[in-house]
Amino acid sequence: MKLPFNHRIRNDLKESLIDWKVIIAFIPIAFGTYMFHEFGHWTLGELTGNDMTAGLNYATPRNGNFLHGPDALWSAIGGPLFTILQGLIFLLVTWLTKSIYAYSAAFFAVFSRFFSIFFGDFHLQDESGIASLLGVYKYSIAALVLIILSLILWRCCRIMKLNVKAVAYFAVLGVLAILMVLAVNNFILRK
Repeated sequence: MKLPFNHRIRNDLKESLIDWKVIIAFIPIAFGTYMFHEFGHWTLGELTGNDMTAGLNYATPRNGNFLHGPDALWSAIGGPLFTILQGLIFLLVTWLTKSIYAYSAAFFAVFSRFFSIFFGDFHLQDESGIASLLGVYKYSIAALVLIILSLILWRCCRIMKLNVKAVAYFAVLGVLAILMVLAVNNFILRK
């Protein structure tokens, strides 16, 4: 006998370790991930001597221009580098604690780059800019970043014993969280 749709969803969420607390936790995880990514741009920009400013979804020199040509490259590298760092930190925490919240933070770091690269305007993404500044094939840096992040997610899933269906449910949460962050960012920028 086949279960009704809502019971199947409820069972799937339970198997995926998703409850209302995980769903609520995705909100600060999403905002924190975006801020940490931009903090990476800001940090490497500042370390190269630029007076940087940052927001929820941007980091740029305060005067609009980097002091030296290579500074733009270093600042561009900062975002994906910090996102990979977040993924690695929370992979370690997931491994040590088996916490679904640590998994969620690792997952969102990975998912946010996948979402931006595949559904954002690719030529506006950090990885495309880095490839352009390095003079390499435009998809090469994106491929490298996505491979590293895929390995992080794969390992986290193995640790938590989550299957592809669980990843799909987390992806739905990820899309909703990203849309929330982007809506708040647009609201802030319009003020």
